[in-house]
Amino acid sequence: MYNPIKYGATFDLIYFVLVPDGMADTPLTSLGGKTPMGAAFKPNMDKLAARAICGTVSNVPEGMVPESDTANLSILSYNPRVYSKGRSPLEAVSMGIDLRPDEVAIRCNLVTLSEEGDYTERTMIDHSADEITTEEARELINALNEALANDVRRLYTGISYRHCLVLRDDDDSYPFMRPHDILGQKIKDFLPAGERGQKYLDFMMESARVLEHHSVNESRHRRGLRPANSTWLWSPGKKPSLPSFYEKWGLRGCVVCAVDLIRGISICAGMETPAVEGATGNIKTNYKGKAQAAIDAFERGCDFVYVHVEAPDECGHHGNTEDKIKAIEYIDKEILGPVYDYLTRRGEHFRIMVLPDHPTPVSVRTHTMDPVPFFIYDSKAEHAGVAEFTEESCKRQPLYIPDGYRLMEYLTGRIVP
Repeated sequence: MYNPIKYGATFDLIYFVLVPDGMADTPLTSLGGKTPMGAAFKPNMDKLAARAICGTVSNVPEGMVPESDTANLSILSYNPRVYSKGRSPLEAVSMGIDLRPDEVAIRCNLVTLSEEGDYTERTMIDHSADEITTEEARELINALNEALANDVRRLYTGISYRHCLVLRDDDDSYPFMRPHDILGQKIKDFLPAGERGQKYLDFMMESARVLEHHSVNESRHRRGLRPANSTWLWSPGKKPSLPSFYEKWGLRGCVVCAVDLIRGISICAGMETPAVEGATGNIKTNYKGKAQAAIDAFERGCDFVYVHVEAPDECGHHGNTEDKIKAIEYIDKEILGPVYDYLTRRGEHFRIMVLPDHPTPVSVRTHTMDPVPFFIYDSKAEHAGVAEFTEESCKRQPLYIPDGYRLMEYLTGRIVP
C-alpha cells in the first residue's frame, strides 16, 4: 500500500520537469565571458527563475562517470550507486530487447574514423557519424548482422548513431573508452586491449571492413557527409531493474524523450513513454511536438511529466556554440513557454523544475562533473530567485544539493529549503 508520509509526495500538485541535456557550460571568450545559457534569449526560464527556489545540484556521485544514465536516474530519484548498470541495458529495454541473465548489452556507436591505412592509427573524427539518420543506420546495422552476427552476438538498431550489441556468456566489467571523450585523438591508446579486449577489438575492426564501401557510406561521401565507417563499443551492462516510480511517489508519471536511454529508464520505472513524431535526439527535433506530448499527458491524468531534450548535449559534443544557444532558445520558446501557459490556464497548483542533467561544455566537447543549476517554480509561492537563470547566478545561491537523487524530495516538498 502506498504511504504518502513515507514517500512525501504532495497530492494536490502536478509537476513538470524539463531537462535540457548538457545545457550547463563554462564561460567562453567568444561570448564575452558568458556561457551559452547566459547568451541565450530565454525569457520563460528567466521569468520563472526570478521567483523560484534556485541552487545547484550534483547528479553524478563522486567517483562515477558523468553520463546521462547516471544523471537522469538521479533526477528521477534513483540512487545511481544502487541502480546504475550502464546505459546500454537501459537502451536495450527501450528497443524491446529482453536480456537474459547470461547476456550483456553494449552500446555500439556508428562513428567516423579517419581513413588512413592501419585501423589502429586512425583518429576519432565524429562519435555520431554526422548524426547519421536512423534509416541509413538501419541499413548498416543489417549489413553488420549479416556479416558478423552469430549464436552469441547480435546487433540491434536504435536511433541515429546509437545502437546495441548483445553478447551471450560475457561479463559487463570491461573498461571501454567513451568515443565522445577522444574526439580528434588517435584511437590507438583507447582501443580494447589485452586478452579480455581482443574479441571487442576484432569486432570493431571487422565492422570497419564491412562498412568501408557500403552503399550508404558511398552515398554519404557524394553528399559531403561523414561516413559511418566503424563501430565503437562502450558502456556494457546487464538487465536493469528499478522500483516503480508510482510506488515511490504516488505520482502517475510520463517521460517525453527521443533517445532510447531515457525511454529505457522510464519503462523500467513503469512510466508512460509516448512516441513523438519527428523527435530526433539532435537540434533538428520536434520541440513543439514534445510540448504537446507533455500537455496531452497532463490531459490523460498524469501528474508528473518529465521532458528530456538531447539537443544541447549534442551541440556541446560537436563544439558548436551557436547551435547550443539556439537549442536552449528553442527549448525555452517551444517547450517551456507552451507548457507553462497550459498549466496556468488549467488553474491547478503546479510546480516546474528546470535543470540540465550534467554539463557538456563546448570547450571540452564531453561531460564534466560540475554541479548544475536548477530552479523549482511554485505557482502559489514566490521566492527570491535569480534575475537570470545561469550557472553563475545559481552557484551564488546558498542551496547546494550534493546528492541529486534527493532532488525529488525538494520538488515534492518533503524537504523545504
